[in-house]
Amino acid sequence: MKTIHYYFAPQSPYAYFGHARLLKLAAQYGAMVEPKPFDLAAIFSESGGLPIAKRAPQRQAYRLAELQRWADFLGLSLNLHPKFFPVDQTAASLLLVAARAQHGADRALELAGAMLRAVWAEERDIADPATLQALADDCGCDGAALLAASRSVETRRQYDGFNQEALDAGIFGSPWYIVDGQGFWGQDRLDFVERLLQT
Repeated sequence: MKTIHYYFAPQSPYAYFGHARLLKLAAQYGAMVEPKPFDLAAIFSESGGLPIAKRAPQRQAYRLAELQRWADFLGLSLNLHPKFFPVDQTAASLLLVAARAQHGADRALELAGAMLRAVWAEERDIADPATLQALADDCGCDGAALLAASRSVETRRQYDGFNQEALDAGIFGSPWYIVDGQGFWGQDRLDFVERLLQT
């Protein structure tokens, strides 16, 4: 069984575009997906990336065109200017780490998908504890208990570990997939991920 190490930020539009397709590929080829949420802002500061507001106007304009293009191509709902974006991802990421520890990777991946939809299709705030608790409840978790666990020292330690892994692996964007030691940036590289899963 191959393992896909899945580094992503729960507010990333391109993680939103690729999430369901990644899980479908993993199921098709019997691969395991290990979700590893990481702090995209911290990675940007180390790798030369810029927050959207600090990018050149032509880059910002192209980003919007590309988001709409991919949403149309994939048939996904998309709020091009979400009410709650940019958003602090810390609480959501910690909740995912706690979900992975308490309920396993599959449940954490289900919750990640719910968070991505919340930002990009549902106009919900994933920095808000009540929203996070509701999303966790909807995924079959005890949201209140999971929120409490997400605030533990151990959960923060694991999250910091994922951030360090991302830095050590040379990751600079979300989503990022590592299969057989090879890294792929972006949901538009899932075809290459599939080729490795076929071997």
